[in-house]
Amino acid sequence: MVQLSPILPLETATLDVQGMKCAGCVSAVERQLQENTGVSTANVNLVTEVAVVGYNPALLTPEILADKLTALGFPSQVRAASTIRRDRISQRQAEADKQRKNLLIALVLLILSSLGHLHHLGVPSLPFLHHQGFHWTLATLALLIPGAPIFRDGWRGLANKMPNMNSLVMLGTGSAYLASCIAWLFPQLGWECFFDEPVMLLGFILLGRTLEAGSRNRAFASLEALLSLQSPTAYLIGNPENVDGIAIPVEQVKRGEWLRVLPSEKIPVDGEIVRGKTSLDESLLTGESLPVTKEVGDAVSAGTLNLSGVITIQAQSIGQDTTLGQIIVSVENAQTHKAPIQKLADQVAGYFAYLVITFALVTFIFWYSFGVRLFPGVLEQGITSPLILSLKLAIAVLVVACPCALGLATPTAILVGTSVGAEKGLLIKGGEVLEKVQRIKTIVFDKTGTLTEGHPQVIDCTPVGDLGESELLQWAASVEQGTHHPLARAIVNAAKDRDLTLLAAQDFYTEAGLGVSARIEGKLVLLGNLAWLGGNGVVIPDLKEQSPHIFVYLAIDGLYQGAIALEDPLRTDALMTIKQLQNWGLKVVILTGDRQEVGESIAHQLNIDQVFAQVRPQEKASIIQSLQKDSGQVVAMVGDGINDAPALAQADVGIALGGGTEVAMETAQIVLVRDRLSDVISSIQLSLATLGTIRQNLVWALGYNIVAIPIAAGILLPSFGILLNPALASAFMAGSSVLVVTNSLLLYRYNDDGGYRN
Repeated sequence: MVQLSPILPLETATLDVQGMKCAGCVSAVERQLQENTGVSTANVNLVTEVAVVGYNPALLTPEILADKLTALGFPSQVRAASTIRRDRISQRQAEADKQRKNLLIALVLLILSSLGHLHHLGVPSLPFLHHQGFHWTLATLALLIPGAPIFRDGWRGLANKMPNMNSLVMLGTGSAYLASCIAWLFPQLGWECFFDEPVMLLGFILLGRTLEAGSRNRAFASLEALLSLQSPTAYLIGNPENVDGIAIPVEQVKRGEWLRVLPSEKIPVDGEIVRGKTSLDESLLTGESLPVTKEVGDAVSAGTLNLSGVITIQAQSIGQDTTLGQIIVSVENAQTHKAPIQKLADQVAGYFAYLVITFALVTFIFWYSFGVRLFPGVLEQGITSPLILSLKLAIAVLVVACPCALGLATPTAILVGTSVGAEKGLLIKGGEVLEKVQRIKTIVFDKTGTLTEGHPQVIDCTPVGDLGESELLQWAASVEQGTHHPLARAIVNAAKDRDLTLLAAQDFYTEAGLGVSARIEGKLVLLGNLAWLGGNGVVIPDLKEQSPHIFVYLAIDGLYQGAIALEDPLRTDALMTIKQLQNWGLKVVILTGDRQEVGESIAHQLNIDQVFAQVRPQEKASIIQSLQKDSGQVVAMVGDGINDAPALAQADVGIALGGGTEVAMETAQIVLVRDRLSDVISSIQLSLATLGTIRQNLVWALGYNIVAIPIAAGILLPSFGILLNPALASAFMAGSSVLVVTNSLLLYRYNDDGGYRN
C-alpha cells in the first residue's frame, strides 16, 4: 500500500544567496529552485541577494534547497523568520574591501603592463619592461590573483550548464591568454602576442564592478538606515519604580516587561509609557521632522530617538512585530517581488550567455573564413593575421555583452524606490504594485478615519424612557469599551470627560459595520445603527435621520433607550488630495457604512459625485468588484479599518493609512505610515517615478546590447575602420551596469511634490 504524503499548506522561506553576478545567474537560481518537487514559486533578486521560495513542507525543507544551491556554486543559507539581519552592513563592507583589494592588484598590474609600451611613444624605459616574458608574467598574475574568483565561478557555471557573466569573461580573457602564449612559444606562426589584453580586460571589469558595487551599496542606504535604527540592547528593570536594572540584548525582551530609556537612547521595542514624559524624534520612521511629545499612556515605537526625558515603557511588541520590524520586512519583501515588466528581461537573461557564446563563435567563423576575403582592407588596421583578428572580435563580443545591466535594471530601481518610500513613510509592497498604479482610473475612499479625522466627538445625547443623558452615555460607553472603533473611542472619552464610571461588561460581540453588544448587570445591551437594532428585534420609533451627523442607538433587553449624535470633521488635507486626484483625471468615489445624508454631506464638501452609503463590510468588496467589471478599469481603494480589509484585498491597488488597523495594513499593497491622506498623492507619484526609472533602465540595457554586440562583432570595421578591441569592450560593458545603477540612484533626489532635487 502506497503511503501518501500529507497535504500541508504552502509555506514561504527566504534564502540568502551569494555568488550571483548577473541576470543569467538569477534565471539559473530560479530554475534550479523550481525544478525541486514541492517548490511552487521562486523569486530571486540580484541586488538584495535573496530568494523567496514557496514550498510544500511535506516534500522538502528550505535547508535542502540551500544545500543544493551551495553545491552549484551559490552559497546559500536559510534566513530565520524571527530575526532581522544586523550583519548586512558589515557583510557588504567586507565584500567591498575584498573587491577593492582585487581591483588594486589588477590596477597595479595594468600600470606595469602600460609601462611596457612607453617605448612606442619614444619614452625611455627599462629593456625588460617590453620583454614578452614580463608581459606573460603580468597576465599570469592577473589570471591567478584578481581573476581567480572570476574563473572559478565562470567554470562552475559552464560545468553546471548555467553560464553567466563570469563565464563570458573567462572565455574572453582565457582565449586571449592562450592565443598569446601560443604566439610567444611559436613565433614562426606570425601571430600577434597580446598579453596586455587579459590584464586590461580584468582591470576594467573589476573597476566597473567596484563602481557598480559602490552604487548598489548606496542603493541600500535607506534600508540600512532603517536597520541601524534598531537598538541592540534594552535596559530591563523589575517594575516601573525601580532605578537599577540590567542591559540585555533586545531580542531577549519579553512582552509585558518594563524597560528604562534615557535621553539620547533609542526606544528598543514598541510599548507604552508607564512613567515619565519626553519628546521623541520619529523622523527616520515616519518622515516627521518635528519632535513628538509623549507622556504616560502614549505608545512609542522601536527605533525612535528619546530626546529629553527619562521614561519607563512596558514592552508590547518585539522583534519583527514592532512597527520598525514590520516596515523593514515590508521593504525587504517588496524588493524581492519583481515587476511584470521584468519578465521579458528575465526571459532574455536566461538564455543570454548561450546567445552571446553562439554569436561570438559565429563572429569568429565569419571573419576567419569569409570576412578577411570579403574585406581584405581590414588587415590594414595593424593586425596581420586573420586568426588574430577573428579571435579579437570574438573576444570583444564575449566581454562587451552585459547581462548585468539587464539583471540590475528592475531590482535596483525597486530597491531605491521602496527604500525612499520607507524613508518618507510610504510602504510600496513590490514591483507588481508599480505597474497597477499607473493604470488606476477609479479611486474609492472609505469615509470614517480616511476622509475624516477618525476622531469623532459626541455632540448630543437624546435619551428615551427612564434613562437620563449621563446614564445613556454611561451604558453606551460600557458596551463600547470592548471595541476599538473610532466611534467607540469617542463615546468612551465623552464618558470619561464627564467622570462617568464604566459598568462591568462581558460577552462582547462586534458586527462590523452594524454595531456591538454586551451583557451588563445581566442585561443584553445593543448599540449601533438602526439596522443593527432592528435586526435584533428592537422596536424603534419612527425616526427621520435628516441631519448629516452620525447617530448610534442604544437598546437594553430589547427596549429602545435613546440616541447619541457624533460629528467627525474632515481631514485638513482631504480637499486638496481629492482635487489633485480629480485633476489627474481619476474618478473619485466615497464608500461608507453611514447614512446617505452623512455620505452626501462629505461628498458635497469634497466635490465628489458618487457615494455608496449604508454599505456593510462584506458589501464593500462587492462594490469594488462591480466597479472593476463595469468600467473594466483598475480600481484603487483607500481605507483604514477592519471593515475595509475585504475591499482593500479586492481592489487592484489597496492603500491603507498607517493609523489604521493591522489587518488593513497587512491587506493593502501600499501603506501610508504617516497617516496623512495627502500621502496618497505622494505614493502614486513615487510609484510612477520608480516605474519610469525601470523603463529607462530596461531600454538602456536592451538597447545597449542590441547596439554594442554587432559593433564588437565588427559590423563597422569594413566601412568605417572601427575596431572595438577587447579592452575597450570591457570598459563599455562595465560602464553599462554603472549607468543603470546610477540612473536608479537618481530616485534619491525625488521630492514629495513629484519633482527632483538638484
